[in-house]
Amino acid sequence: MKKGYVQVYTGNGKGKTTAAIGLSIRAVGAGLKVFIGQFVKGMHYSELDSLKRYEGLITIKQFGRDCFIFHDPTPEDIQCARDGLSEAREIVFSGKYDLVVLDEINIALFYKLFSVEDVLEIIKNKPDHVEMVLTGRYAPQEIIDAADLVTEMKEIKHYYQQGVPARSGIEK
Repeated sequence: MKKGYVQVYTGNGKGKTTAAIGLSIRAVGAGLKVFIGQFVKGMHYSELDSLKRYEGLITIKQFGRDCFIFHDPTPEDIQCARDGLSEAREIVFSGKYDLVVLDEINIALFYKLFSVEDVLEIIKNKPDHVEMVLTGRYAPQEIIDAADLVTEMKEIKHYYQQGVPARSGIEK
């Protein structure tokens, strides 16, 4: 790729991570190298098993603990996220990857695990060839403004409202 853009997948609807993983698989099909960093996630999801099939082509790493943040983040949550952002920054600037997905980074920003300015610095200075995808609900306006493409997933209806828990292979 001559020019890599910045994409944001946000909104309260389902499908942000799924879209980013789909794009990652498409990128591999075109011969690109992909890194996926998952913020706030440290637990098992089926996508981890699926992406093992792309070992050497897609690298995935979780920058969270074994639970998702639903309340105030702990010092451990903050440290995991900050260490993850530091590692993600190194990866973006390493030249080893064509596509870098920062999954749930907007949630990390929402919980103030690190600053919007830190993320904007990475976006502003990324190598020209690197495509970046930032996912997660509550994307800050500054991130939206810095992006080249923004997609909002809007929830219209979801079966969890009828008490259906997250299902393996579909939501987790």
